[in-house]
This record gives sequence, structure tokens and C-alpha cells, in this order.
Amino acid sequence: MLDANLKKQLDTYLQNIVKPIEIRVSGNDSDKSNELQSLAEEIAGLSDRIELRSGAGARQPAMAIAPTGEEPRVSFAGIPMGHEFTSLVLALLQAGGHPSKADPELLEQVRQLEGTFHFETYISLSCQNCPDVVQALNLMARLNPNITHEMIDGALFQEEVDARQVMAVPAVYMNGEHFGQGRMSLQEIVNKLDTGAAERKAAALSEREPYDVLIVGGGPAGAAAAIYAARKGVRTGMVAERFGGQVMDTLGIENFISVPYTEGPKLSAGLEQHVKEYGVDIITEQRVATLQRKRMIDLELQSGATLSSKSVILATGARWRELGVPGEDTYRTKGVAYCPHCDGPFFKGKDVAVVGGGNSGIEAAIDLAGIVRHVTVLEFADTLKADEVLQRKAQSMDNIDIIASAQTTEILGDGTKANGLKYTDRASGESRQLDVAGIFIQIGLIPNTEWLQGSDLAMNRFGEIEIDARGATSMPGVFAAGDATTVPYKQIVISMGAGATAALSAFDHLIRSSMSLEPEEVKADSESVMEAEPA
Repeated sequence: MLDANLKKQLDTYLQNIVKPIEIRVSGNDSDKSNELQSLAEEIAGLSDRIELRSGAGARQPAMAIAPTGEEPRVSFAGIPMGHEFTSLVLALLQAGGHPSKADPELLEQVRQLEGTFHFETYISLSCQNCPDVVQALNLMARLNPNITHEMIDGALFQEEVDARQVMAVPAVYMNGEHFGQGRMSLQEIVNKLDTGAAERKAAALSEREPYDVLIVGGGPAGAAAAIYAARKGVRTGMVAERFGGQVMDTLGIENFISVPYTEGPKLSAGLEQHVKEYGVDIITEQRVATLQRKRMIDLELQSGATLSSKSVILATGARWRELGVPGEDTYRTKGVAYCPHCDGPFFKGKDVAVVGGGNSGIEAAIDLAGIVRHVTVLEFADTLKADEVLQRKAQSMDNIDIIASAQTTEILGDGTKANGLKYTDRASGESRQLDVAGIFIQIGLIPNTEWLQGSDLAMNRFGEIEIDARGATSMPGVFAAGDATTVPYKQIVISMGAGATAALSAFDHLIRSSMSLEPEEVKADSESVMEAEPA
């Protein structure tokens, strides 16, 4: 199961186990059960602190992990490889006494949760969003004896998936009832269980001292802005729903200069680590509701907290654009999907449609073609907008059809799941129906700026924040960067450059405005913002 390189890395990690643990394998006579048994044996062979035992789990094959002498509260139904291999390694380390690096206050909050909670998380091994949820729930189960968690590979437990109509992952159930869908952080999960947490957090946030620079958004633009601002020696804060932004939902990245290939979650983790090195006050799981310029610039959060700053950088990014047609909301996660990497495996051997003929749409079609029976791409325009190399690849695949001049008008379903769509042939005006099990929507981005509607901030008709060459908006002291702005190209590397520009401009504003920093607060070696600073 493990190649030599992976085994060597795992051997290094397992040196951190400080107390003995047990791996209990519940198996049958299937090939997958034999694979899981082999994996468990390889792991146990790497450490004398790991004992391998037989289990009697309800799901088979499954692997349960616990400190020796304890009943397991963490288990993996299926083979935790692919994106979930990291979840397995962390579960082994945590059972073996290796401490979590999560916020100590949050960990204590988990320990104090009252009630009995049995979590089940359905995943696919190709899902890059699933490990965060699995790892959060595994950690909770390790910390609190009243919590258990089992990861379930939907591909191996298809009857359960069909019975519960799971068509998008991660899908989390608690005590048999649906609990949540999609990426969730440890803080988000705890907040749903500890109903008083949000109020306590809001009160604490409102007590924070004003910032010199406060960044809204945790994507590439926000991270770059935070680093460049903090390097100037000013009090810098960042508020975001999650760190990484939309990049967290990006699988392969091949155009990030000097890095031939990386993946969104890996890049996001690197950005977060870099920002933390500069002591930036990072506030996550919060969404900004309003922006007002008073004596300072005040940001009111949806939680009720208020943060103040001398300058603000808006880097709220963008999200997948929705079709806005009947049936889309009804069948969201029930056949309507936006992440082919996460949800594609649930349509293995079935017919699907991809709406959108740009780069994301054609890339999605190519990826899906290796899993599903047939892919139909519907493009509104009369020609595809994807790069020529992608078009050639898609056209060379036997199970991809492309329909241009097609306006999707409705998502069809049987009341429980989607089973097709209607579209209008824009050339003839004829309405047609396409029978498919899944519809993947890839029609571009929409800026996350609705909360700014009604403010004094100038935006264009697409909802993008208007900025000048320095990243300045129409409101003094407020700057913006990245995909939420009028910058013409929505690319990671461009967003990073824009974030740096906005931070340097905000610093210049602090110096020149009536609310400028006291001289002793400015780093003596700070160069002029007009000079180039090393990246």
C-alpha cells in the first residue's frame, strides 16, 4: 500500500507517538478489506508503540484508532488514502499523545461541550475539502469522551450513500441527522454545538484596540496585504470567514510563477504560515456586515462585534456564479454541484452535464470524463472561451460532447434529486431537454461585495469595487485588491501583487493623513512606498 518514500515519511511522523495505541481492523473477505489489513500491518510495523488488533465494527472494512486500553472514538470506514492519508496520520499521532496545534481556548471549548455526539462524515478520496472536516471531528472525538466520529468513503458504502441521498461531500451527520455540508472548520463545528460561543466571541472582539491596517478577506490578496502591512511595523489585523478563500477549493495550480505545480489547500497553508510569522491578528469565522467611516473606519460584523481601524483593505474575493434558474436551489448538493473534484466520484458510470465553456468548465469536463460515462458541455456563446490547448484535449475525448449557443433554463428533478436540465438552442429558439444525473456549474465568478451595497463605495455594474492604480477606492482610507475589484484578470499571482500594492498605499495614507502614525511608531528603515520592496 505504501511506497518507500511515503513509508519513510510516515516512519518519521510516528516517532512523535509518546504512548501506546491500538489499530482495530474490522474486515471481511473483500479485496478492499485485504488492502486495509495490509495498510494497518505496514503502519504497525513502523512503531513498537502500535498494536494491531481485530475489530468488530458495524461497517467493513474499517479501521478504528485509540490509545491502548480505551474504546475507539475515531474510525475510518474505507481505506484512508488519497487526501485522507493526512487525516489518518493525525489520528495516529493524537491517539498517541501528540498535542494539537489548534488554539488552546478552542480545544478547551471542545472539552467542555456537554451532550453525546456521534458524527459520521461521507467523503470521497479525491475531495480536497473533506480532510479539514474529518480532521476537526477526529480531534473533537479525541478531546471529548462523549464524541465519536467515523469517516465513510462513499465509494465503498454506496448503499448508504443512496439511502441518504448523498450527492456532494463532505456530508456530515450527527446522531443520525444531517448536520452540515461542505467545508467546515473546527471553530464552525464547535460554534454550532456551543450556542453561546458566538455571543462570547463578539463581546471579546469588540474590546480589541483599533488597528492601523485591517484587511477583510483571507485569500491571496489579503495574505499579501497583511504581510506587506505588517512588515512596515504597523498594527495589522485580518478578518475573514476562512483563511485561503476560494483558493482552498482549487485543486491543481500550474501557473504560479516558480512553482510548476501545487494545490489550493497547500498554497493556502503556506500563505497562512507566512502571515502568522509577522504577528498579524487573524480573526476567522467572521463575516463583515457593514463599513462606515467615522472618526476611524468601523467594520460591523454579522456576529454583532465592531472592529475599528485607521485604514482598511478590502480583499473579499469572489465565489462561483450561480445559474439563477428554477431547480438550481432545489437540487443543490442533490445533483447540482460546483466542485467536480469533490463530487465527481458520486456520478461514476453516469451521464453528467457541465454548464460553462471557459477554462474551468472545460477542465471540469476533462476531469469528469475519466470517471463518468458521458459529459455534455453547454456553452451560452457560439464559441468556447477556454484556452485552445484545453479545447483540443476535450475534443479528442470520445465521451465529451460540446453544445454551443445553449442557454440553460431549468434544472429538472424528481423531487429528491436532479435528473436533467432544459436549455434553449439560441440559434433556432428551440427548447430541448438533456437527461443527466449531475449538473456541474462552471460559469465564472461573482464578487463578494453584496454587503457593500448602499455604502459610499463606488462599484461598477458587476458589483466590483472600483480602484485606481494604487488600489485606492472612492472612500478615503479604504483600499481594495483582488477578485472583488475592477482588476481585469482574476488570477492568484495578480491578486497577490494587488494586495501588496494596497498595503503600501495604505501605509502611505497613514503617514500623510491627519490620523497618521506617531513618528516613533514608524520603522526607521521604512523605505518610500514609491520604491520597490523585495518580495
